[in-house]
Amino acid sequence: MPLSAVPRPVPRAGRRRAALAVSSALAASVALAACGSSGTGGSGGSRGSGSSARAADCPAQPATTWARPASGAGRHTVRTAQGEVEVPNTPRRVVVLDTAELDSAITLGVQPVGATRSDVAGGFLDYLPKDKLAGIEDVGKIGAPNLEAVAALKPDLILTSKVRDGGRYAQLKAIAPTVMTETTGYPWKQNFATHADALGKIPEAKRAVAAYEAHARRVTAALGGAAAARRTTTNVVRFVEGADTRIYGCRSYIGTILNDVGTGPTSVAQDAPDGMMVEVSAEQINRADADAVFYSAYGSPEKSKETQVTGGPLWKNMTAAKNGRTFRVDDELWIQGIGYTAADKILSQLQGKLAKK
Repeated sequence: MPLSAVPRPVPRAGRRRAALAVSSALAASVALAACGSSGTGGSGGSRGSGSSARAADCPAQPATTWARPASGAGRHTVRTAQGEVEVPNTPRRVVVLDTAELDSAITLGVQPVGATRSDVAGGFLDYLPKDKLAGIEDVGKIGAPNLEAVAALKPDLILTSKVRDGGRYAQLKAIAPTVMTETTGYPWKQNFATHADALGKIPEAKRAVAAYEAHARRVTAALGGAAAARRTTTNVVRFVEGADTRIYGCRSYIGTILNDVGTGPTSVAQDAPDGMMVEVSAEQINRADADAVFYSAYGSPEKSKETQVTGGPLWKNMTAAKNGRTFRVDDELWIQGIGYTAADKILSQLQGKLAKK
């Protein structure tokens, strides 16, 4: 989703310029189709719950393309946002500079020698297995890596994106072959294929994707099947310290996972010019209403206004709240992770919250 569901708040103007640029680039390859929640029939899931929120019509997700798997002990070429880059077929010392790249590496059984952290105070994302994170060197904050620390690790591959480190590409490639995707968020499935190519793990990646897709189908079945899932409207809300509250749309990372299950955001997402998210004030929080509302906070509950909003009358008067269908979730997992390990855990939580007991 370009910058709508990235871990850190960013300046609004910069975020919107980046998101709009990515949206334009994707437009040619994305055809319109139903997002799992039907836009016909008015209220979607409202028939069952009384919610007035209408389900959104979303663009179909673009198909993932895969490179030919590398073999042997030599080198191969990876297509990246910075052109073709030659990398080792089996890299041994990998440094990752964002959360998606870290999730990809862990998903594929690769333990990086170094990684950036999500913010100054925090460490690596807490949903990842602790034993897989042990020994990974902290090389600074995402978007501002310590290049000396990176170089000291003597990497043979660096994974990141242009949106994070495009301005440092010359310095990074002087340290090691650097594979950059264009952005993060919405194209996460294609980015994963690029990471897998760079890591020499395409067969393993395809197995991970197949397992995720099978899991998504099981969750849909647990919701009563595709038709029942389509009748359920969902929204994901993120309270952000120092910024307006976000309601995520079709092209957000979490929006694609809801799409894969068969539910989707309500029509509020259609107000987003980039399809990624809508920003609302505390006085507009009722726009997030749906059959089920998931919410998280980046920053403290008080400073992000989570406490005030969820304790206020507008939130409590939403259909989801009245029906006991508002669910607080882990921000690091639902918003910051952006990968198949995170997505698989989210699927399990969706089933636990939405499936009929």
